[in-house]
Amino acid sequence: MIVDMPDTNTQDVAKRLVQLRESNGVIAMGRVLTLVVCTLDSSEAEDAIDAANDASREHPCRVIVLARGDRSAEAKLDAQIRVGGDAGAAEVIVLRLQGDLVNHESSVVIPFLLPDTPVVAWWPRGAPEHPAQDSVGRLAIRRITDATFAADPQDAIKKRGGSYAPGNTDLAWSRITYWRALLAAALDEPPYEPVESVTISGLYEEPALDVLAGWLAARLNCPVHRRTGELKVELHRPTVSIVISRPQTGRTATLSRTGEPDQRFALARRETKDCLAEELRRLDADEVYAEALTGIERVVYE
Repeated sequence: MIVDMPDTNTQDVAKRLVQLRESNGVIAMGRVLTLVVCTLDSSEAEDAIDAANDASREHPCRVIVLARGDRSAEAKLDAQIRVGGDAGAAEVIVLRLQGDLVNHESSVVIPFLLPDTPVVAWWPRGAPEHPAQDSVGRLAIRRITDATFAADPQDAIKKRGGSYAPGNTDLAWSRITYWRALLAAALDEPPYEPVESVTISGLYEEPALDVLAGWLAARLNCPVHRRTGELKVELHRPTVSIVISRPQTGRTATLSRTGEPDQRFALARRETKDCLAEELRRLDADEVYAEALTGIERVVYE
């Protein structure tokens, strides 16, 4: 069910939400968190809602979508409530802000936060430079950004280290979860020699590779080189080299090891909804992610 409420206020929206629960049997019990989605405008809100709805099947939640409109217009709030089949396992409140309301997002959000549940903030695009200092970010214990869609993705992920605060994370990090698992498994086989150097290549505008390079630099304490080219990771030991490669748009990766036959693994690029669901599984500080951001400073770019 979708209910549109043009030119309204937060009090009327809250009342309407209660009425919908009472008349349709939709309840907030069982919601494990409040997910606040901060979008740049209404045009990108639907994609964010779709991803949040999918993630909500694993993490039932209330989703509050802030869609920023024209700052120079007269202050106005248009709202939409989605419950039932139109909201996955969540209840979705879309708040379209215009005028001065755009500058007071947290004040608009607060009346709709579920009591006694954690708050997670997600910026699909246009994340603030310091998420923990943002008005909405200060309400959240977990703050999710996505450098992939920044104007300069590589620059954006490099700056995440300077603005890091416990609770921050980026979907570029969860996009490489399976790559990290595959690399760890490949290194956990004989010969157990130290890694002397690492080379990572791929698209320049893929920040997941930069944070992967940072993770390896921090963990292996060896030179890590980042290049533009075909998608692959090369690990060099004194007697063995390990290479994991995959076509840029492919779904299957090849693991090559000196003196052994190639192995193939399913390794498709992860979708935003899967990355978001993963990040919602933990609400504590991700110390390994923080370490990877620090490691980016040691990566050699060629």
